[in-house]
Amino acid sequence: EQPIFSARAHVFQIDPTTKRNWIPASKHAVTVSFFYDANRNVYRIISVGGTKAIINCIVSPNMTFTKTSQKFGQWADSRANTVYGLGFSSEQQLHQFAERFKEIKEAARLAREKSQDKIDMANPALGIAAPQDMSEDLQSPPMCINGPGEDKLFRSQSADITLSSEKERIKKMLSEGSICEMNLEAELFTLQDSNAKLIAALHEANANVEQWKKQLAAYQEETERLREQVADLESHGGGHGPSDLLKDELTQSLEELEALLKAKDEEIRILQSKKSSFQELEQEREETLHRLQELEIRNVELERRVQNAEQTLASSLEDRDRTENEIQRLIEILDVKIFDLNDLRQSMVKLIDK
Repeated sequence: EQPIFSARAHVFQIDPTTKRNWIPASKHAVTVSFFYDANRNVYRIISVGGTKAIINCIVSPNMTFTKTSQKFGQWADSRANTVYGLGFSSEQQLHQFAERFKEIKEAARLAREKSQDKIDMANPALGIAAPQDMSEDLQSPPMCINGPGEDKLFRSQSADITLSSEKERIKKMLSEGSICEMNLEAELFTLQDSNAKLIAALHEANANVEQWKKQLAAYQEETERLREQVADLESHGGGHGPSDLLKDELTQSLEELEALLKAKDEEIRILQSKKSSFQELEQEREETLHRLQELEIRNVELERRVQNAEQTLASSLEDRDRTENEIQRLIEILDVKIFDLNDLRQSMVKLIDK
């Protein structure tokens, strides 16, 4: 099979235990490709590192590729129960992959609808029969229970619904916090990568600056020496002075050295401007770390609230079980009373007949 689209990127997978941290799936950038499986009529995302398949994901219409930074994107695979992350070398490659992901997702949706239409055409008489009315078999003797049991059961069910909705809301907040934290970690990874590259470039630039400073000092000494020679030769003058050709050569050498000094000064100025941009990037990294710490504190608070909600839900379930047991006991007592009343009625009927 020929790939529909391919791109090179660093592949990551979410940590299955914490569901927060990224685990590198490849030591270096690998090829990530879209394929079409004609036998199963599905589209796949496949990436192979060495002899092992890093990604083997079937694209479904409900998947979403999210850009979490300028060079990083992610999507969730429910079949593999994981989240994949891709780090690209440029923003343009990320944009191309995201656009192609949308196209493949739409193609997968059309393929699924076409397959469903074929199934419907092959089974035109497929239907669902309505269930028969089983109310007569399941109907219990009519009786009226006007006691505290119904009210307790109603309150227990209402509390259960309220606690369940509260728990879902807190879980949603926690998942949103985890997604934000994963986005910040991906952005932090990108900043750390850029930081490492800038540090290496800065070290190299500093070494070059030292070397150029030494060369500059040597050129300045050479320039001063040549100027002294020119001044000395001009002071002697007459037949003992140098020829015009020698003067021209010295003047040309002096001009070349001055031009070289200007070029080195310009390079030093450029390196100093790069150093200031590196300091700004370092400050941005510190701000990102601070935001990440705040998000971790918020996640800890959300986890504490979820634990409290789970404890409250557990206690509510225990109360509901006790209430159900009490209602069951009342029902059994009422059944016994009804049975006794029935016996009493039959006895009275026999007595009246006699």
